[in-house]
Amino acid sequence: MEKREIKFVVEAVSGRAIRTTYRHWDLITKTKHPEIENKEVEVRECLLNPIEIRRSSEDDNVCLYYLPLDKYFICVVVRHLNGDGFIITAYITDKVKEGEKIWKR
Repeated sequence: MEKREIKFVVEAVSGRAIRTTYRHWDLITKTKHPEIENKEVEVRECLLNPIEIRRSSEDDNVCLYYLPLDKYFICVVVRHLNGDGFIITAYITDKVKEGEKIWKR
């Protein structure tokens, strides 16, 4: 299987299709945020049913999707360009970051 192949695409609550590749998922889960390795279902759910979406305070094309996970939150960071959405990273955090709130459940 080619590592650049799409691992999954989710039609997010925002109405946008968001994707990741096998290669990028491996980078996130094995290098940057190993706590996400067995959380693919939660990452997908975060995109489908977040409690909140915030625009990054540093980049208008980046949104942070949040979903409660036990006493923490899962955050999925997505770049939206030309109608295309892709996961930059995903991680576990203890709080919702600053940034413009653009959607709330």
